[in-house]
Amino acid sequence: MPATDPTFYRSPTAAVAAAPEQLAYVAAFDPAGQKKDAIAVVDCDASSSTYGGVVGWAELPTAGDELHHFGWNACSSALCHEGHGHHDLERRYLLVPGIRSSTTYVLDTKPDPRNPKVTHTIAAGELAAKAGYSRPHTVHCGPDGIFMSALGGADGADGHGGIALIDHDTFEVIGPWELDRGPQFLAYDVWWHLKHDTVITSEWASPSMIENGLNPEDLLGRRFGHHVDFWSMSERKLAQRVDLGDQHQMVLELRPAHDPSKAWGFVDVVISAEDLSASVWLWYRNGDEWSVDKVITIPAEPADADDLPPLFKPFGAAPPLVTDIDLSVDDRWLYVSCWGTGELKQYDVSDPFHPRETASVRLGGIVRREPHPAAPDLPLSGGPQMVEISRDGRRVYVTNSLYAAWDDAVYPDGVGAWMAMLDADISAGGLIPDSRFFPHGDEFRGLRVHQTRLQGGDASSDSYCYTS
Repeated sequence: MPATDPTFYRSPTAAVAAAPEQLAYVAAFDPAGQKKDAIAVVDCDASSSTYGGVVGWAELPTAGDELHHFGWNACSSALCHEGHGHHDLERRYLLVPGIRSSTTYVLDTKPDPRNPKVTHTIAAGELAAKAGYSRPHTVHCGPDGIFMSALGGADGADGHGGIALIDHDTFEVIGPWELDRGPQFLAYDVWWHLKHDTVITSEWASPSMIENGLNPEDLLGRRFGHHVDFWSMSERKLAQRVDLGDQHQMVLELRPAHDPSKAWGFVDVVISAEDLSASVWLWYRNGDEWSVDKVITIPAEPADADDLPPLFKPFGAAPPLVTDIDLSVDDRWLYVSCWGTGELKQYDVSDPFHPRETASVRLGGIVRREPHPAAPDLPLSGGPQMVEISRDGRRVYVTNSLYAAWDDAVYPDGVGAWMAMLDADISAGGLIPDSRFFPHGDEFRGLRVHQTRLQGGDASSDSYCYTS
């Protein structure tokens, strides 16, 4: 019998102790849809002569996909999923959806990790016909198959968003995961607590609401998602729906505790329609139900209207726009990206009910345009957006693009392309940008960069079966 993939870690402790990542895979896309999108491969080996540089490039077959979120075909939770035959599974393939085209590409990283190759394509028509969805967004290796959230219905525009189930071996679309969605309509992220028979989903917007950038009428009209939904995993039906209040617009990234015995996690809210603040919320088991409480509030920063894009001039403030959060594998450190103000915050969440801010680094931002230490004369546009943490928690990777139309609304003069890595103090807290790690500009061949996945797994793509 073949050996189990060594990157399937029994527990968070085993993941932390494993060898560090050597490569990062980064989604790169053309906002104009004219050039072919790609997966850029970045060297993460600090001893390498090419450290911090782009050392591989996997171009996709077509243009206009707009790569966004992507994920591995299999991960550590395979060790506790019945019927997966984990001895045959490997963390080998990257499933890479195009959020505009609704086409999903499967890339094999095993023969040459620096040069992944497209081996399968899941056509938009197959996703629509078999699952009733379009605009795929988030990929997680999970129970029963690969979970892929989608924002739109089969018509390619608005409609029920939800979860498509993908076969681990053939990459065929099995169908919609949900059997009874109840009042759920909008979709975004999906995660779970395996030991608590619970799937959790969040809400962004329908495709028509995001297509052309952030519309202030949608924001002030409180039309974006503001719920967290809890599902019975075994029955595949909506069990509980928690409304955070319609002022809390865009409930996005779900980050459950990695320790499978813990029944809590964090989710971010991008913006308040009342005061442009952003927030982070804690969900937790409370008796027979789930509760969701706000535990972090980040206020907007007052600014001269001349320094703001048209979208925010009437408000006289730069919103933080918390577009991503990430929780370290040991469940101690939470990282919060403030894409609007150009800030990455670190919190000690040893007590998840009372996060304590321990560090902050500025890069980019609507007003500040804070440069990277590696290029002190280069004002940066965009800000820390997607966040990824190494398994040992010592390295935090950020990229600077959100979504093409939203980039252009918030940063009208463009965001360029840059990626940074910050060294994290995991004893007392602290963050310092690595001056040797700053791929940017032409290194990404004129494309923008969005999400990062790390070779061997990372903090936001794994769940574990055992506590030790």
